[in-house]
Amino acid sequence: MTSSNTKLQAVLSAIDEINSQDINKTLVDDQEQPKELLYGQYMTACLEKYWPNSDELLQIAVRAQHIKRWHLKRTEYDVGKAGYFKWRIALGKFHAELTQSLMIELGYNEEDAETTAKILRKEKLKSNLNTQTLEDVACLVFLQYYFDEFSAKHSEEKIIRILQKTWAKMSDKAHDIALSLTLPEHLAALVKKALS
Repeated sequence: MTSSNTKLQAVLSAIDEINSQDINKTLVDDQEQPKELLYGQYMTACLEKYWPNSDELLQIAVRAQHIKRWHLKRTEYDVGKAGYFKWRIALGKFHAELTQSLMIELGYNEEDAETTAKILRKEKLKSNLNTQTLEDVACLVFLQYYFDEFSAKHSEEKIIRILQKTWAKMSDKAHDIALSLTLPEHLAALVKKALS
């Protein structure tokens, strides 16, 4: 095992350790799992499946996309769009800073830690390949694992609007992957409507 690989594993384990403390639970096969721990694992699995040659900084960013997300509650920000965006920006900074400090603590240099933080803050979305891939993975994981629950809570009009916004953020490669996913019929119909 190379020292680089050891460092990578140490950081991924540290992220999982933090996310395993999530008080919010997701039910999978009748087993309760910490919500963000499971999310991080879905993210990594998606990255490994479709972008198997990703560098380790992207691997870390993908696993840390929701690190300790429960720490900043949506309810602490104003209702409405402006409050939502404020919360999302604050989350991005929070995930980035926490991951950065973990990486430095576990042997990464400041430059690598800052590069990873930039990916997590979604900087240069369309021009930085790693930032774009993180966004792609997040969109695909949403479609695969969270879209059903989300669509049950919102109007068709809102869902279609969100799907169109999500689609606009994705790369061509992610579009192709998304269209190849086997979604339940009612969700596939919504995607079709959103894209028509």
